[in-house]
Amino acid sequence: MASRSIFQAHVFLILALATTAFSKALSPYYYEKVCPKALPTIKRIVEAAVSKERRMGASLLRLHNHDCFVQGCDASILLDATSTIDSEKNAFSNINSARGFEVIDKIKKKIDKICGRPVVSCADILAVAARDSVVALGGPTWKVPLGRRDSNTANRTLANSDIPSPFMDLPALIDNFKKHGLGERDLVALSGGHTLGFAHCRNVRERIYSGTNINSDFAKKRRKTCPRKGGDTKLAPIDPTPARFDNSYFSNLLKEKGLFVSDQALFSNGSTDGLVKTYSYNPKAFSTDFVKSMIKMGNIKVLTGKRGQIRKNCRKVNSYY
Repeated sequence: MASRSIFQAHVFLILALATTAFSKALSPYYYEKVCPKALPTIKRIVEAAVSKERRMGASLLRLHNHDCFVQGCDASILLDATSTIDSEKNAFSNINSARGFEVIDKIKKKIDKICGRPVVSCADILAVAARDSVVALGGPTWKVPLGRRDSNTANRTLANSDIPSPFMDLPALIDNFKKHGLGERDLVALSGGHTLGFAHCRNVRERIYSGTNINSDFAKKRRKTCPRKGGDTKLAPIDPTPARFDNSYFSNLLKEKGLFVSDQALFSNGSTDGLVKTYSYNPKAFSTDFVKSMIKMGNIKVLTGKRGQIRKNCRKVNSYY
């Protein structure tokens, strides 16, 4: 009798886990029947945007990442401020920094026209645009799991606390990623996305003027374009090849040339040193882990089924009145 009860409990657990997995499952083929031209359209517009401005690839990747760290991957970062929405665009990590919104608007407008109605979520557009940006700049490709729905809320307070800060040390970074269900390998692999793009002076000033674990020649070079006072929005490349997806970001860390405090924290006699070394000499290992971590991050607290909505305008919540 006891063995039968154990067996029944075991079966119940399997069914429960299966149901949970299914309810949260996303599929790369989600739009194949409802709008087969959706993904090729996103790719075409992203490629054109990146061709026009190489920096846009990093911006679109960053939009998806910053979205997923606040409420999950639900396109909350795209919502403009209203009387009831405190926009995440005004959070410290996003204000005067997050960009690419016009590209997302263009994609949304074109897709809805091609599909005949709003069937592709803004959250899925962000996820696919991030992948296509990486590919456009020479990085790996992957099948993006799809089927996310969009939130009807945003949370600037949460954005200020949950988006990893460029000033965090390693323990803070590990705790931050753990909070979102991500481990140390995810932390290092996803940080490798900093192989693309630029940083504002305001976010690197402390390190290049006061850092103790920084290459002196590198610091002097960065000071030329980032004064001690003023020039907060002046830009500096995060690694030597800011428009090419490669592993030079990790090679830089070995030389104490990480631009952010949080970058160099990954190689500072801590638990992530080994991964940084591996990725610095093994670009294939980095690309493989980056893809795995992007897919894992893209599944954080997704809205599926009847939760959320498919926004008609990525900047606004649908009106039901």
